[in-house]
Amino acid sequence: MNDIILHHYPASPFAEKIRLILGAKRLAWRSVIIPWTMPKPDLMPLTGGYRRTPVLQIGADIYCDTALIARVLDARAPEPPLYPASRVAACSVAELADRDLFAAAVAYVFQPAGFAALFQGMKKAEIDAFIEDRKSMRTGGGSRMDVPEAAGQLHHWLQRITDHLADGRPYLMADTPTIADFSAFHPLWFVRRAPALAPVLNAYPAVTVWFERMAAIGHGESSALDPVDALSIAAAATASDLEHPWIDHHGCQPGDDVVIEPADYGIVPVRGHLVVNAPDHLAVRRSDSRAGEVVVHFPRLGYRMRKL
Repeated sequence: MNDIILHHYPASPFAEKIRLILGAKRLAWRSVIIPWTMPKPDLMPLTGGYRRTPVLQIGADIYCDTALIARVLDARAPEPPLYPASRVAACSVAELADRDLFAAAVAYVFQPAGFAALFQGMKKAEIDAFIEDRKSMRTGGGSRMDVPEAAGQLHHWLQRITDHLADGRPYLMADTPTIADFSAFHPLWFVRRAPALAPVLNAYPAVTVWFERMAAIGHGESSALDPVDALSIAAAATASDLEHPWIDHHGCQPGDDVVIEPADYGIVPVRGHLVVNAPDHLAVRRSDSRAGEVVVHFPRLGYRMRKL
């Protein structure tokens, strides 16, 4: 079954990035809502432990990290291209925004005014569970920056986006949105979700116009899918044929037992048999009693692998 299945939750900024790309590509997709925090009992059988949001599923192929998910969707629907050959810098801007602008936006929002808006209506126990969950995600990674530093970096990025738009172009790199636009959009979308903090964007009118243009793309056509049904789809499917160049830096052969994990936060190892060892793509084959045999895919950048 080749349906596009997105495992996500509505408040996730990185999931918003992918939802908007799905809208831009006019792709129909199935929506599986997952918990904000661990445990995620119906996701772990698919990913083997990877816990970050979102996760893309196509049959028995499980794609982790929006850097890879975006490339998969772009290959599925090449027009308009997210990675135009004439705008190779779009990838560099996207990587910086996903890392640095996102970190600044999250730290900026997690001040009292933003915190209150994000968790409005939630019970104290739910808020406490979220805080502890996010602390555990940062174990082994860097700490969140202080609010003044976050504010300074956020304003720097808002000015940088303004500079990109100074010649009157509708998007950051081209006449259609590229991966740079989607990666710069989702951190600002997260800021806009906190009404008391959203006015920070008002001092940058070009950014505001660009933001509204991006938001108008929408999420395309989606339909709900029960997480148990997503597991059944994986169990009944066979992973796609994997034809990638084998670029080895670890002394690995196809089928070797390896562990792959994020290098920054949410560091949970995924173990399996290595089946893709390409310049920008890693993947392992693994089996689960509920999901069956699946292939879990990762981008190379931002991840580390070790042979067992």
